[in-house]
Amino acid sequence: MSTATTPGFRETMTTLRSAQKGHARGAPAYSVYVNRRIGRVLAALAHGWGLTPNQVTAVSALHTFAAIVLLATVPASGWLGILVAVLLVLGYAWDSADGQVARLRGGGTVAGEWLDHFVDAAKISSLHLAVAIGLYRFVPDLPPVVLLLPLWFSAVATTTFFGMLLNDLLKGARGIASTHARGGGTARRSLLLLPTDFGVLCLSFALWGTPAFLFVYGALALVSTLFLAAASVKWFREMRRAG
Repeated sequence: MSTATTPGFRETMTTLRSAQKGHARGAPAYSVYVNRRIGRVLAALAHGWGLTPNQVTAVSALHTFAAIVLLATVPASGWLGILVAVLLVLGYAWDSADGQVARLRGGGTVAGEWLDHFVDAAKISSLHLAVAIGLYRFVPDLPPVVLLLPLWFSAVATTTFFGMLLNDLLKGARGIASTHARGGGTARRSLLLLPTDFGVLCLSFALWGTPAFLFVYGALALVSTLFLAAASVKWFREMRRAG
Protein backbone atom coordinates (compact mmCIF):
# COMPACT_ATOMS: atom_id res chain seq x y z
CA MET A 1 0.00 0.00 0.00
CA SER A 2 2.87 2.38 0.63
CA THR A 3 3.82 2.34 -3.05
CA ALA A 4 0.75 4.35 -3.92
CA THR A 5 1.83 7.25 -1.66
CA THR A 6 5.40 7.64 -2.82
CA PRO A 7 6.42 10.65 -4.97
CA GLY A 8 7.42 8.24 -7.72
CA PHE A 9 3.86 6.99 -7.98
CA ARG A 10 2.41 10.50 -8.09
CA GLU A 11 4.92 11.63 -10.70
CA THR A 12 4.17 8.58 -12.81
CA MET A 13 0.44 9.31 -12.62
CA THR A 14 1.07 12.90 -13.73
CA THR A 15 3.17 11.68 -16.65
CA LEU A 16 0.48 9.22 -17.69
CA ARG A 17 -2.24 11.87 -17.61
CA SER A 18 -0.21 14.22 -19.77
CA ALA A 19 0.74 11.49 -22.23
CA GLN A 20 -2.75 10.00 -22.54
CA LYS A 21 -3.69 9.31 -26.15
CA GLY A 22 -6.99 10.57 -27.53
CA HIS A 23 -9.83 8.10 -27.52
CA ALA A 24 -11.78 7.01 -30.53
CA ARG A 25 -14.83 9.06 -31.41
CA GLY A 26 -16.97 5.98 -30.87
CA ALA A 27 -15.34 4.90 -27.62
CA PRO A 28 -18.05 4.10 -25.05
CA ALA A 29 -18.16 5.69 -21.63
CA TYR A 30 -16.94 2.89 -19.37
CA SER A 31 -13.76 2.38 -21.38
CA VAL A 32 -13.00 6.10 -21.48
CA TYR A 33 -14.03 7.33 -18.05
CA VAL A 34 -13.64 4.25 -15.83
CA ASN A 35 -11.43 1.57 -17.34
CA ARG A 36 -8.72 3.92 -18.57
CA ARG A 37 -8.46 5.57 -15.16
CA ILE A 38 -8.23 2.25 -13.33
CA GLY A 39 -5.68 1.17 -15.91
CA ARG A 40 -3.68 4.33 -15.26
CA VAL A 41 -3.33 3.44 -11.57
CA LEU A 42 -2.36 -0.14 -12.44
CA ALA A 43 0.13 1.12 -15.02
CA ALA A 44 1.79 3.39 -12.47
CA LEU A 45 2.03 0.50 -10.02
CA ALA A 46 3.33 -1.88 -12.70
CA HIS A 47 5.93 0.67 -13.77
CA GLY A 48 7.11 1.00 -10.17
CA TRP A 49 7.34 -2.77 -9.90
CA GLY A 50 9.46 -2.91 -13.05
CA LEU A 51 6.96 -4.87 -15.14
CA THR A 52 7.29 -4.74 -18.92
CA PRO A 53 4.24 -4.11 -21.16
CA ASN A 54 4.22 -7.78 -22.21
CA GLN A 55 4.22 -8.85 -18.57
CA VAL A 56 1.29 -6.54 -17.93
CA THR A 57 -0.51 -8.14 -20.88
CA ALA A 58 0.15 -11.52 -19.28
CA VAL A 59 -1.35 -10.31 -15.97
CA SER A 60 -4.41 -9.12 -17.88
CA ALA A 61 -4.74 -12.49 -19.61
CA LEU A 62 -4.37 -14.34 -16.31
CA HIS A 63 -7.32 -12.49 -14.77
CA THR A 64 -9.52 -12.75 -17.86
CA PHE A 65 -8.95 -16.40 -18.67
CA ALA A 66 -9.32 -17.40 -15.02
CA ALA A 67 -12.82 -15.93 -15.21
CA ILE A 68 -13.51 -17.72 -18.50
CA VAL A 69 -12.43 -21.08 -17.09
CA LEU A 70 -14.59 -20.57 -14.01
CA LEU A 71 -17.65 -19.87 -16.17
CA ALA A 72 -17.20 -23.14 -18.03
CA THR A 73 -16.24 -25.39 -15.11
CA VAL A 74 -17.96 -24.22 -11.91
CA PRO A 75 -21.72 -24.44 -11.28
CA ALA A 76 -23.47 -21.12 -11.74
CA SER A 77 -24.14 -19.20 -8.53
CA GLY A 78 -24.31 -15.68 -7.15
CA TRP A 79 -20.85 -15.76 -5.56
CA LEU A 80 -19.32 -17.10 -8.77
CA GLY A 81 -20.89 -14.27 -10.73
CA ILE A 82 -19.33 -11.65 -8.47
CA LEU A 83 -15.93 -13.33 -8.68
CA VAL A 84 -16.10 -13.61 -12.47
CA ALA A 85 -17.16 -9.97 -12.80
CA VAL A 86 -14.28 -8.80 -10.60
CA LEU A 87 -11.74 -10.88 -12.54
CA LEU A 88 -13.03 -9.63 -15.89
CA VAL A 89 -13.04 -5.99 -14.74
CA LEU A 90 -9.47 -6.32 -13.49
CA GLY A 91 -8.42 -8.11 -16.66
CA TYR A 92 -9.88 -5.30 -18.76
CA ALA A 93 -8.16 -2.65 -16.63
CA TRP A 94 -4.79 -4.41 -16.93
CA ASP A 95 -5.42 -4.55 -20.69
CA SER A 96 -5.58 -0.76 -20.65
CA ALA A 97 -2.48 -0.58 -18.46
CA ASP A 98 -0.11 -2.39 -20.85
CA GLY A 99 -0.22 0.37 -23.47
CA GLN A 100 0.23 3.03 -20.81
CA VAL A 101 3.28 1.22 -19.44
CA ALA A 102 4.64 1.07 -22.99
CA ARG A 103 4.32 4.85 -23.29
CA LEU A 104 6.12 5.31 -19.98
CA ARG A 105 9.00 3.23 -21.36
CA GLY A 106 9.24 5.30 -24.54
CA GLY A 107 6.83 3.43 -26.79
CA GLY A 108 5.68 -0.07 -27.54
CA THR A 109 6.97 -2.68 -29.97
CA VAL A 110 5.35 -4.44 -32.90
CA ALA A 111 5.59 -7.74 -30.99
CA GLY A 112 3.90 -6.18 -27.96
CA GLU A 113 1.07 -4.77 -30.05
CA TRP A 114 0.62 -8.14 -31.73
CA LEU A 115 0.48 -9.90 -28.33
CA ASP A 116 -2.05 -7.41 -27.00
CA HIS A 117 -4.40 -7.86 -29.97
CA PHE A 118 -3.90 -11.62 -30.01
CA VAL A 119 -4.98 -11.91 -26.37
CA ASP A 120 -7.92 -9.58 -27.02
CA ALA A 121 -9.12 -11.72 -29.92
CA ALA A 122 -8.88 -14.89 -27.82
CA LYS A 123 -10.79 -13.44 -24.89
CA ILE A 124 -13.54 -11.83 -26.98
CA SER A 125 -14.43 -15.07 -28.72
CA SER A 126 -13.83 -17.53 -25.86
CA LEU A 127 -15.77 -15.54 -23.24
CA HIS A 128 -19.07 -16.10 -25.03
CA LEU A 129 -18.24 -19.73 -25.75
CA ALA A 130 -17.64 -20.20 -22.02
CA VAL A 131 -21.11 -18.74 -21.40
CA ALA A 132 -22.57 -21.34 -23.77
CA ILE A 133 -20.69 -24.15 -22.02
CA GLY A 134 -21.68 -22.92 -18.57
CA LEU A 135 -25.34 -22.64 -19.50
CA TYR A 136 -25.32 -26.07 -21.11
CA ARG A 137 -23.63 -27.76 -18.16
CA PHE A 138 -25.20 -26.03 -15.19
CA VAL A 139 -28.67 -24.82 -16.27
CA PRO A 140 -30.31 -28.10 -17.32
CA ASP A 141 -33.87 -26.76 -17.72
CA LEU A 142 -32.81 -24.07 -20.18
CA PRO A 143 -34.42 -24.36 -23.65
CA PRO A 144 -31.72 -25.48 -26.11
CA VAL A 145 -32.43 -22.53 -28.42
CA VAL A 146 -31.09 -20.16 -25.73
CA LEU A 147 -27.64 -21.65 -26.25
CA LEU A 148 -27.61 -19.99 -29.67
CA LEU A 149 -27.47 -16.58 -27.96
CA PRO A 150 -23.85 -16.74 -26.73
CA LEU A 151 -22.79 -18.34 -30.02
CA TRP A 152 -24.34 -15.42 -31.88
CA PHE A 153 -22.81 -12.91 -29.47
CA SER A 154 -19.39 -14.49 -30.04
CA ALA A 155 -19.74 -14.07 -33.80
CA VAL A 156 -20.87 -10.45 -33.47
CA ALA A 157 -18.13 -9.51 -30.99
CA THR A 158 -15.39 -11.19 -33.01
CA THR A 159 -16.53 -9.59 -36.27
CA THR A 160 -16.71 -6.16 -34.64
CA PHE A 161 -13.21 -6.47 -33.20
CA PHE A 162 -11.80 -7.65 -36.53
CA GLY A 163 -13.53 -4.80 -38.36
CA MET A 164 -12.05 -2.18 -36.05
CA LEU A 165 -8.54 -3.62 -36.42
CA LEU A 166 -8.91 -3.87 -40.17
CA ASN A 167 -10.05 -0.24 -40.40
CA ASP A 168 -6.90 1.02 -38.71
CA LEU A 169 -4.69 -1.35 -40.69
CA LEU A 170 -6.03 -0.32 -44.10
CA LYS A 171 -6.11 3.38 -43.22
CA GLY A 172 -2.57 3.26 -41.87
CA ALA A 173 -1.35 1.57 -45.05
CA ARG A 174 -2.72 4.51 -47.02
CA GLY A 175 -1.43 7.22 -44.70
CA ILE A 176 -4.85 8.03 -43.27
CA ALA A 177 -4.97 8.90 -39.58
CA SER A 178 -6.52 6.22 -37.42
CA THR A 179 -9.47 6.88 -35.16
CA HIS A 180 -7.20 7.00 -32.11
CA ALA A 181 -4.97 9.57 -33.77
CA ARG A 182 -7.95 11.85 -34.38
CA GLY A 183 -9.15 11.38 -30.83
CA GLY A 184 -12.05 13.38 -29.50
CA GLY A 185 -15.61 12.24 -29.13
CA THR A 186 -18.36 13.67 -26.99
CA ALA A 187 -19.58 12.56 -23.58
CA ARG A 188 -23.09 12.16 -25.00
CA ARG A 189 -21.90 9.84 -27.74
CA SER A 190 -19.87 7.82 -25.23
CA LEU A 191 -22.90 7.39 -23.00
CA LEU A 192 -25.12 6.35 -25.93
CA LEU A 193 -22.61 3.64 -26.82
CA LEU A 194 -22.30 2.41 -23.23
CA PRO A 195 -24.25 -0.85 -23.91
CA THR A 196 -21.61 -1.82 -26.49
CA ASP A 197 -18.77 -1.40 -23.99
CA PHE A 198 -16.81 -4.54 -23.08
CA GLY A 199 -16.61 -3.21 -19.54
CA VAL A 200 -20.41 -3.26 -19.23
CA LEU A 201 -20.38 -6.86 -20.43
CA CYS A 202 -17.82 -7.63 -17.71
CA LEU A 203 -20.08 -6.09 -15.07
CA SER A 204 -23.11 -8.02 -16.32
CA PHE A 205 -21.55 -11.25 -15.08
CA ALA A 206 -22.28 -10.13 -11.52
CA LEU A 207 -25.78 -11.45 -12.39
CA TRP A 208 -24.46 -14.87 -13.46
CA GLY A 209 -26.49 -17.60 -11.79
CA THR A 210 -29.62 -15.43 -11.59
CA PRO A 211 -32.57 -15.21 -14.03
CA ALA A 212 -31.69 -11.58 -14.73
CA PHE A 213 -28.41 -12.48 -16.40
CA LEU A 214 -29.92 -13.80 -19.62
CA PHE A 215 -32.15 -10.73 -19.99
CA VAL A 216 -29.22 -8.33 -19.58
CA TYR A 217 -26.89 -10.49 -21.68
CA GLY A 218 -29.51 -10.78 -24.43
CA ALA A 219 -30.07 -7.02 -24.45
CA LEU A 220 -26.31 -6.41 -24.78
CA ALA A 221 -26.17 -8.94 -27.63
CA LEU A 222 -29.02 -7.16 -29.43
CA VAL A 223 -27.45 -3.71 -29.05
CA SER A 224 -24.08 -5.06 -30.21
CA THR A 225 -25.71 -6.58 -33.28
CA LEU A 226 -27.43 -3.30 -34.18
CA PHE A 227 -24.17 -1.43 -33.65
CA LEU A 228 -22.27 -3.80 -35.94
CA ALA A 229 -24.94 -3.50 -38.63
CA ALA A 230 -24.76 0.30 -38.57
CA ALA A 231 -20.97 0.44 -38.18
CA SER A 232 -20.34 -1.95 -41.07
CA VAL A 233 -22.16 0.39 -43.45
CA LYS A 234 -20.16 3.37 -42.19
CA TRP A 235 -16.86 1.47 -42.36
CA PHE A 236 -17.51 0.32 -45.92
CA ARG A 237 -18.19 3.89 -47.01
CA GLU A 238 -14.94 5.01 -45.35
CA MET A 239 -13.03 2.29 -47.20
CA ARG A 240 -14.54 3.39 -50.52
CA ARG A 241 -13.37 6.95 -49.87
CA ALA A 242 -9.95 5.70 -48.76
CA GLY A 243 -9.64 3.66 -51.96
